[in-house]
Amino acid sequence: MNRYPSAGKGNNWTALELKSITTGWKGDSISDGGGLTGEVRVTSSNSVTVPFRFAFKLNGKVCWHYCGIYPHDSMARIRKIRDEARVSIKAGIDPRAKKLADKIIAQNEIDATIAKEKQKLIDTEIERAKNLSFQDLYDAWFKDGVSRSDGNKYIAQSFNKHALPSLGKVYIRDLTEHDLRDLFRKIILGGTVATAVELSKDIGQMLRWAEKRKPWRALLIDGNPSELVEIKKLVPKGYTKERKRMLSIDEIKKLKCIFDSTTQSYLGAPSKYGTERPLKKEVQIAMWLCLSTICRIGELLMTEWKHVDFKECTWFIPAANTKGEQGAKTDQLVYLSDFALDQFKQLQVLTGDTPWAFPAIFKDGHVCVKSASKQIGDRQVQFKQRSKKLAGRVENNTLVLNDDEEWTPHDLRRTGATLMQQLKVPRDVINLCQNHVIGSKVDRVYLLDEYADEKREAWQKLGNRLEAILKADNVVSLKVA
Repeated sequence: MNRYPSAGKGNNWTALELKSITTGWKGDSISDGGGLTGEVRVTSSNSVTVPFRFAFKLNGKVCWHYCGIYPHDSMARIRKIRDEARVSIKAGIDPRAKKLADKIIAQNEIDATIAKEKQKLIDTEIERAKNLSFQDLYDAWFKDGVSRSDGNKYIAQSFNKHALPSLGKVYIRDLTEHDLRDLFRKIILGGTVATAVELSKDIGQMLRWAEKRKPWRALLIDGNPSELVEIKKLVPKGYTKERKRMLSIDEIKKLKCIFDSTTQSYLGAPSKYGTERPLKKEVQIAMWLCLSTICRIGELLMTEWKHVDFKECTWFIPAANTKGEQGAKTDQLVYLSDFALDQFKQLQVLTGDTPWAFPAIFKDGHVCVKSASKQIGDRQVQFKQRSKKLAGRVENNTLVLNDDEEWTPHDLRRTGATLMQQLKVPRDVINLCQNHVIGSKVDRVYLLDEYADEKREAWQKLGNRLEAILKADNVVSLKVA
């Protein structure tokens, strides 16, 4: 049904008349004059809407140009769109095509505005990135780029002590091979060659990480400066990081003499090896356990008494306490020789009232895993290049075994393994006793025997050998000599 305003066909509908349209008009057509026609519709919410379209002829055919929907669009706007369409038609332009073109133009303007704002943000980020420093890169890499079993503690210590004070404020875009080379030379001149070597590896890893990521790779446009530094050419001739230090039989005997003498000094007896804070009995026992079980000192110092079974003569080392990459660590069950078991029994007398075999003094938990190594090193100060005395630390030479080279707790692990080798223990069994991975990946999947009997025999052979070396008459003869 066609409906017209009260003023008659060809006239405009008034606002009051439009508001009076009811849902009963659904489907009816209303004419607003000038070729503008609307169709009454009813929404799901029972509201009345009227889409209007303008009729015109193009190439002899009647066409329709949609002008809006009342009441979402006002009649004034709808009629304006109709009038603009008329102007376009007179100019020979299809108003529908013009409407589409206007949308495209408007969208292009919006896109251009968005692109401009994005470019501003990019330019701002680029400008900010230009001022990113070595410190900024280290912070990002330390947070997301590196994960080591020690919680990155060593990396933090090394960078904070050496790299960041020298290079922290240097812009990455300005970082050169000369900056790195000067840093490594300074560390080497300070006497810590191994630190320089390790730091060169870590800085190289950090910069390779940066090369693959924004915004860092844009700052390394000229390449990775660490690739141009050959650390081997900076270290002293003949330097090797691979330690081969092991204790001779006489040195093992001498160590026993020193331990016996310094233990007496606790009781007030004189000692030719000095009385200034002699090595604690717990640490002495730790050294014999390192030697007799060929374990790592850190694994030993984290021991809980619940992991030592005196009845079964075993010591269990959880995977979490062992060395290795995350996900590749394995538990270790050490079969204690009579010698090693006796050391644990002596230790239990000293610390058995705590959960830890080596309890910390001022906090809950075990001692620092580096504490024993520090105490051993502090008593061989002649091999150190310290510019000043370390606060609260002992500095003497009471544990020097020969004047040629320092020894460390880890050297006892090498010494014990070599003694096993001399006792004709098979190489694979020695590696298993050290919790080393042996065999191919396929072997490790299908060959699952743990060589328990062979390992138990190997540790017992080592313990028997140590007992023979440390027999009282042997040690006494050494002291007399």
